[in-house]
Amino acid sequence: MSGDGNKKQFWKRNTAKVPGNIQHVYGAQHPPFDPLLHANLMKAGNKAPSTTTPGKPKKATTFQEFESITSDAWDVGDDDDELLAMAAKNLNIEVVMETANKVIENHSKLQERRQQQMDKMSEPDEKDRQEAHEEEEEEPDEEDEREEGADMTTDLSFSSETFPISDNRMVKSHSEAPVGSHKEVGVEQAVLHRQQSLPHRPTIPLVARMADQNTSGTPAMTQREASRLDKFRQVLAGPNTDLEELRKLSWSGIPRQVRPITWKLLSGYLPANAERRASTLQRKRQEYFGFIEQYYDSRNDEHHQDTYRQIHIDIPRTNPLIPLFQQASVQEIFERILFIWAIRHPASGYVQGINDLVTPFFVVYVFEYIEEEVENFNVSSLQEEVLRNIEADSFWCMSKLLDGIQDNYTFAQPGIQRKVKALEELVSRIDETVHRHMQQYEVEYLQFAFRWMNNLLMRELPLRCTIRLWDTYQAEPEGFSHFHLYVCAAFLVRWRKEILEEKDFQGLMILLQNLPTMHWGNEEVSVLLAEAYRLKFAFADAPNHYKR
Repeated sequence: MSGDGNKKQFWKRNTAKVPGNIQHVYGAQHPPFDPLLHANLMKAGNKAPSTTTPGKPKKATTFQEFESITSDAWDVGDDDDELLAMAAKNLNIEVVMETANKVIENHSKLQERRQQQMDKMSEPDEKDRQEAHEEEEEEPDEEDEREEGADMTTDLSFSSETFPISDNRMVKSHSEAPVGSHKEVGVEQAVLHRQQSLPHRPTIPLVARMADQNTSGTPAMTQREASRLDKFRQVLAGPNTDLEELRKLSWSGIPRQVRPITWKLLSGYLPANAERRASTLQRKRQEYFGFIEQYYDSRNDEHHQDTYRQIHIDIPRTNPLIPLFQQASVQEIFERILFIWAIRHPASGYVQGINDLVTPFFVVYVFEYIEEEVENFNVSSLQEEVLRNIEADSFWCMSKLLDGIQDNYTFAQPGIQRKVKALEELVSRIDETVHRHMQQYEVEYLQFAFRWMNNLLMRELPLRCTIRLWDTYQAEPEGFSHFHLYVCAAFLVRWRKEILEEKDFQGLMILLQNLPTMHWGNEEVSVLLAEAYRLKFAFADAPNHYKR
C-alpha cells in the first residue's frame, strides 16, 4: 500500500466517532491509558511492519486539507527557589543559564536516588543472582552489559548539558539513548513499577486526578511549602500589590490557597489596588449577567443557532473522564460562558478547542470555596451566589487569555499556522535528528502540533499539570502567546527516544497523539518549564538562530 493510502486509512480510522463521550485522537482531553499500547511504544521491537517507504518527503499538506479531515481539534521539589530567579527579566544570561542547569541537575539527582531505592526493593539477593548466572551460562561481556543497563537510572528530565554538536543539536536529553540500547528494559520496568506504585483510586482515573501525584502520601503542607505560602500572603496583603514581585513568586508555582486571587491579579481581571477590588468584582459580575439577560435568549435565533449547537455538542466532550464536568449545572455554566464570548467576538466566533480553555479557571475558582477534592464535587451544594461568582470570574479571565491569542481562532486560524511553522523551524535547529526523522516518514508538524497550539497542550497533559503550567504562563510575559512555543519545543524533544524508535507514519502519529503523561505532576512540569526557559533565552531575542 502506498504511503498516501496508509495515511488516509489512519486518519479515517482515528477520527471516527466511538460510543460515548470519548473519541479517538481528537475526541477526549486525554486518551484512556492503554498498558499494551504503552508497552509497545516503550519497546523498539514489537512493531507492526512498516507500510511506508522512506524517501523524499511529500509536499506539505495545506491547512484546509488538514482542517477538512479533523472535525474536532481537540509547589514541587527542591528547585522552587532557583526557578523564582529565572523569572527576573534583567538577569545576566550566565546567571540564568547556570540556574536552569542547576534546576535540571537537582531533578536528575532526585530521580537517581528514587531509582536506586526502587532497585534495592526489587533486587534479588546475591545468592539467587549467582545461581541464575550459573544456569544461564552467559558470556561475561553480555552479563556486564545487562548489569550496567539495570543500574542505569530512569530519568524523566532533560540533561543539564547544553551545547552544539555535530548534527546541530543544541539541547541534549537523557532520553537520547541509542535506539535499541540495553537501557530500554530498565526504562520499561521502572515506568511500570512507578505506575503500579501509585495509589489505587478506582473512581477517578489517574489522568483525571487534580492532586499532584508526586506529593501523594506526604503531609498536606511541608515547612517549605508553608514558607512559600507566607511569602505570597505577604505580597498580597499590602494595599497595592507589587505585581512584578508576584510574578516572580508565581513562576515556580502558586499554592492552591492563594491561586484564585493570584490568577485574577496576574490576568488583569483585578486591580493591584486592594481597595478597588471589591467594587471591580461587583461591577464585572453584574456586567456579565447583564450580557446573559441581553443575549442568551438569542441562542436559538437562526443566525446564532449553529454556534450554540456546536457549543452544546462540544461541552460533554470537555474532560470526559472527570465527573465534575459531566454535571448538568456545570455544562450549563460552560454553555453560557462560551456562547456569550462567541457573540461578543464575531471576528472569530466559537471555535472547537476554546471549550477546553474554560476548565482551568473554573476548577481554580471552585477551589476558592471548597477544601475537599474537586473531581467528584457536587457544585449544586454551593450557594447560587457563589456559583454565579465562579461563572462570571471564569468568563472574564478566559476572555483576558483569549484577547492575547485571538488570531489562533479567526478565519483560517493564522496564529496557529504561524506558531506551528515556528515550532518546526525551532526543532530543526535544536534537534535536527528528530526533525529529519519526522520528515523521513512524512509526518507534518501541523498534524500533531495543531492541537498543541489550539488547546494549549491541554489534551496532552492531565488537568492538574495544565493548572501548574498556567501558573507560569500567567507570570511569564506573553506566556500564552509566546512562551508556549518554547514549551511545545521542549515537550517534543522530551520524547526524542520514543520518537526515533518509531519507524513508520502510523506509529509516529499514534505516539505523538497519545504521549504517556498520565503519571505527570508538578515535578515533571517544572523541569519542562525550565528547559523551555533555556530555549527562550537562547532563541527569543535572536529569531534568526532558528531560521534557516
